Amino acid sequence: MTDDGIYVYGIVRAGHPLPSHLRGVGDPPGTVERIGEGHVAAVVSPAPPNLRARRRDLTAHQELLLALAAAGPVLPMRFGMVAPDESVVRRQLSDAEEQHLAALDDLAGRVEINVKAMPADDSLAALVTGDATVRGLREAVRRRPGYEANMRLGEAVAAALSRRAAQAGHEIVRALTPRAQAAAAGPEVSGCQVNMSFLVDRSDSAGFIAEAERLARQHRERVELRVAGPLPCYSFLGPRPLAARARARAGG
Repeated sequence: MTDDGIYVYGIVRAGHPLPSHLRGVGDPPGTVERIGEGHVAAVVSPAPPNLRARRRDLTAHQELLLALAAAGPVLPMRFGMVAPDESVVRRQLSDAEEQHLAALDDLAGRVEINVKAMPADDSLAALVTGDATVRGLREAVRRRPGYEANMRLGEAVAAALSRRAAQAGHEIVRALTPRAQAAAAGPEVSGCQVNMSFLVDRSDSAGFIAEAERLARQHRERVELRVAGPLPCYSFLGPRPLAARARARAGG
């Protein structure tokens, strides 16, 4: 394709339709193509020189994956996946064809929804009312103001807000898990107490999001819930038993 390599968006079944209205990463945007091998294919475009995570390219990557997923299952690659040449792509497709087909079967008709739990911005009043330690430190600061007293109060407030957000976040995750086909914890995010992704039937995605938002309102004094989706299924590209394990957890 180019001396800079081949940019890979994801893996689909051979013959999966390509969205004609979208282009790939780069400036000008690259032409999107399929490289097929057996029953699977990689969706690719020429890799641009000096590829960086610009908003334009991140958006192009995400929009292409979402459009592909609307027409059938796709195994999405994270932004920035570049293969040196077509032979490497074909070899990977051939060597892992059975695993790719099994994963595509698992993801058929499903999407990812991500839930992040953050401490509620306006929860200080409820915290002071409900936490005896914070209440006592606040009274101590009022009686005898000082740097150390303020530091102790600030640290106690921050820890209590985080603890309450984590508790509420885990309660929400437990309530949502039976509705999902699988659940996967995400990486740590600064200021975030819970980061969980759910594999959800596409037909139930709107209902799942509505339920997450209802639970967020129910726990709003303790947590701010950020719900993102539907998304490409980045978090569920592992072996097939993943969904079975999630169903077993949901059942008890």
